Formats: sequence, C-alpha cells, structure tokens
Amino acid sequence: MLWNAHETGFRLVAGQTVGLLGGSFDPPHAGHVHITLEALRRFRLDRVIWLVSPGNPLKPRGPAPLPERMAAARGIMRHPRVIVSDFERLAGTRHTARTLKSLRQGFPGVRFVWLMGADNLAQLHRWDDWHQIMGQMPVGVLARPGSRMAARGSVAADVYRHARLPARAAPLLARSAPPAWCFVNVPMVDLSSTELRRVRAGRG
Repeated sequence: MLWNAHETGFRLVAGQTVGLLGGSFDPPHAGHVHITLEALRRFRLDRVIWLVSPGNPLKPRGPAPLPERMAAARGIMRHPRVIVSDFERLAGTRHTARTLKSLRQGFPGVRFVWLMGADNLAQLHRWDDWHQIMGQMPVGVLARPGSRMAARGSVAADVYRHARLPARAAPLLARSAPPAWCFVNVPMVDLSSTELRRVRAGRG
C-alpha cells in the first residue's frame, strides 16, 4: 500500500534519508530530543520521524492515551526536520517489524534508518521478528548512560557483528544495504520516561 501525505500527515520523497525513532513516549522528554538531534547530525539524515506507538507489547501496563502523548511530543520536539506521527495507529501495526515493512512498501525509494538507544539493542533479541528488523533497513544505535557495555555484549550485537559499521562511517549508514548497524557514543542526557512517571506519581 502506498501512503500519501493526506493520510499520514507527512510527505517523503525517494532518495531522502529518514530516521525512525519508535516508542511510547510516555512521557516524551529531553533525552528523546537529544538523541534525535544527534541522529540527524551523526547519520546525516534529512528527516527523523517519531513513531508514537499506541502501546508497547513488551510493557505490561498501558501508556497514557495516545492523543495526550502526541500533544506532549509535539510540544517538546520542535524542529523543522522532525515529524511526530501516530503512523502505527494508522497502519494498524503494534510490532516494529510490521511497521517498518509498511513504511518501506508505502514510501518506495526512501532510505529509512531504524534508530534506537543502546538499551534497546541489549534486549532486541526479545522483540518479535527481530531478525526481520535487522534485515529490512540499517539500524543506528545511540549510546545511553549505563547501557554501552550491555549493548555491545548483547545477543543482537554478537549475531550481527559482521554487519557493524565503525562509528566513523556513521554518515554512510543510511545508504548501506541491510543488515548494517552503527553504534555511536554521544554525550547523553540521563533521563528516562519511567523515572519521569515515578516523579509525577510522587514515588521519585
């Protein structure tokens, strides 16, 4: 299925390099903004799309209502090259591999890069169809505080060690054939949505 700007709220054209940052964003915070700006710069991306998920299959408790999280995300992420989207709701997907497939089929010729924090790389082997994720598009991994060693020693990092690009090749990632991934160390803001929710609930 081909997607158009009227349906999705954004327009992409063949040849563009576009990063995809998925998550519940419950709530979105400065750490999300920071890794987005670093990804734009380090991986030489034309755009980054925040894919605000209806729900995370790995989390037992549901997130705040999607409209609230979308509004909060748009309030904190103000950049002309960053798009906040509820594409997963539109496409009816809840698992990353299916979301990426829908985007690839719907925007032929766009060079997508899946973006994740190093903490997600450490648990990637627990995700549904994680081999399909690695095989569909390049993956950019941005280090978060305390997660570098676990990520580098993870199942996914070991299985795909042959496909890893050195950090100095980060600008080439978007135009690399998958499987390809690149781990970059960046100055990080040590924030998490989990900690922010605890503070809001009076448990921090």
